Amino acid sequence: MYKATYFAAALSLALFQSPAVATADEITILAGDLPPMFNADGSGREAEIISTVMERCGHTVSFEIQPFTRHWKTYASGTGDAVATVPVGMPLGGHQSDVYIQYQNGVSFLTDAGNTYGDLAALAGHSVIAFMGASDILPGLKDAASSFKSYKEVADQIGQSRMIFGKRVDAVVGDGMIFAEYNRQLREQSGDLMFDPNQGVTFQAIFEPSSYGMNFRDAQLAEDFNRCFAEADAEGAIEAINSAWAERYRETLGTQYLGH
Repeated sequence: MYKATYFAAALSLALFQSPAVATADEITILAGDLPPMFNADGSGREAEIISTVMERCGHTVSFEIQPFTRHWKTYASGTGDAVATVPVGMPLGGHQSDVYIQYQNGVSFLTDAGNTYGDLAALAGHSVIAFMGASDILPGLKDAASSFKSYKEVADQIGQSRMIFGKRVDAVVGDGMIFAEYNRQLREQSGDLMFDPNQGVTFQAIFEPSSYGMNFRDAQLAEDFNRCFAEADAEGAIEAINSAWAERYRETLGTQYLGH
């Protein structure tokens, strides 16, 4: 869902550092707080993939969860053995793995609203909200935004759920699984809400999937990860993890999330 165009300059300042080689069996991995990819307790779709792969190689992992994008900067400063969810080609130092996960961005909207959004042009004349920095990241969004009735980017993603259920916006642009998880969290909140959080939501994929790798300070760990990921993928373990997580949000995602 994210690329590093506007973080690259700051991060490149830290690349002069000599990488520390991890020698312990337990690998510390920096990860962004992006439920359900990474939850605060270190669980999640992406966490499960990484743990499965590393354990196959004989390594155990511990995740240090930080606000998304900060985890890149923390790694660049010299902390941790590896960092997750790195856009392909991002100049972050160390050794980048092969692609191990994809996110799927698209449009989420109230099912009963009677609209459908097959592409960005279909959003013309509608009120749209997106994650912070989306217009610099998602292809075509910045140019299309001028045709929207209104367009706003917010860092508080559960706030996006509040706005769609409260009918303050027509559509939310972002990763479908992440949005569905925040909807789930909102439904579980106690207290009176001024809207019905149980309204049906539909997700439609309109962007190409975003691919991510991991960066390791130790080249051997990167090689291990690539080898063990390929083995796990060939055996169907990665597909099984992705499908199981998509199934949790089937009511919203349908079959739009990476075909799962």
